[in-house]
Amino acid sequence: MTSAYLFAATRTPFGRFNGALAESRPDDLAAAAVQGVLRKTPDLDPAAIGDVVWGCANQAGEDNRNVGRMAVLLAGLPVSVPATTVNRLCGSSLDAAIIGSRAIETGDADVVLVGGVESMTRAPWVLPKPSKAFPVGNVTAVSTTLGWRLVNDNMPKEWTISLGECNELLGEKFGISRERQDAFAARSHVLAAAAWDAGFYDDLTVAVGDLVRDEGLRPDSTAGKLAKLKPSFRPDGTITAGNASPLNDGASAVLLGSEAAADRIGSAPIARVAGRGVSAVDPVMFGYAPVEAADRALARAGITWADVSAVELNEAFAVQSLACVDAWDIDPEIVNAKGGAIAIGHPLGASGGRILGTLAARLKESGGRYGVAAICIGVGQALAVVLENVA
Repeated sequence: MTSAYLFAATRTPFGRFNGALAESRPDDLAAAAVQGVLRKTPDLDPAAIGDVVWGCANQAGEDNRNVGRMAVLLAGLPVSVPATTVNRLCGSSLDAAIIGSRAIETGDADVVLVGGVESMTRAPWVLPKPSKAFPVGNVTAVSTTLGWRLVNDNMPKEWTISLGECNELLGEKFGISRERQDAFAARSHVLAAAAWDAGFYDDLTVAVGDLVRDEGLRPDSTAGKLAKLKPSFRPDGTITAGNASPLNDGASAVLLGSEAAADRIGSAPIARVAGRGVSAVDPVMFGYAPVEAADRALARAGITWADVSAVELNEAFAVQSLACVDAWDIDPEIVNAKGGAIAIGHPLGASGGRILGTLAARLKESGGRYGVAAICIGVGQALAVVLENVA
């Protein structure tokens, strides 16, 4: 078996809910990310792409009918380039990268384009279809933006509580204070803004219209300011709009290939996919699932946390991020050193590609050898990928 390498990555800036990308269809955002990553490898003939694996968590509106294939066609790639769309909720684009890397390792493809997209603004309301025409009672339109909808009555009620309540329970379980959460969230904004100001994200993003930076950044955030926000899920809770990731729109793309494909791609690889991990837990504890996923990925890479110099952990909530970092017993300063989802945003299907591309760029910048990208997933799952710097 050959190894799979990361050659290039890019993403759109992430827009706020009802913000600058509200008028952009998800398939157009996906196409923008595809075009952006291919512009970074101008010597690559797009016809040489063996497959496109795309992530999307919604797929109930304009992102239906295999949005990965729609992105390929809208981006102007040859019609001979195939594509599929996968859904592992928040982990969809990291799942796409895992699937793509396996295809390369087994020899099924030499070049695979992966990524993901989400427009949480444009996610539609849906109506359940009645079993018989003209039902007597009322029918309620359900938002597909986030969380459970059209829940099976046989599903245990304790598993279908809100994502926020799940993380209130997680915070109680591990004794993680509001103060720690607010400090973590403020750090995310400060570091993300500093990374943008330093030019770190310039090569990792492709503008969409007038949006050239992540729209939700608050460089002046402090724990003191965040402490003034009211809890969102419980009157006496610890989770607020300030220490949880927001609703966002955006897309990400990553180009993977074999070592032999370097000449065809026209550039040297940046990082090798060294290990992968997936895990599942009680749905209520989904925020803690990255702990085991990352440990499994490290074991498959044949390394330990002592070998890791950079971690990109998707910040769904500050509380779950802190719980994971505490469990790994690592230096918190290596985690999300360029900011995280609380500041940058979390357009569900795009976040896995974002953290993978950011991780590769951090390793290239620092010269560190190994890094971990990990993401929690609603309904009790998580994914993780270990990258080895080869730049």
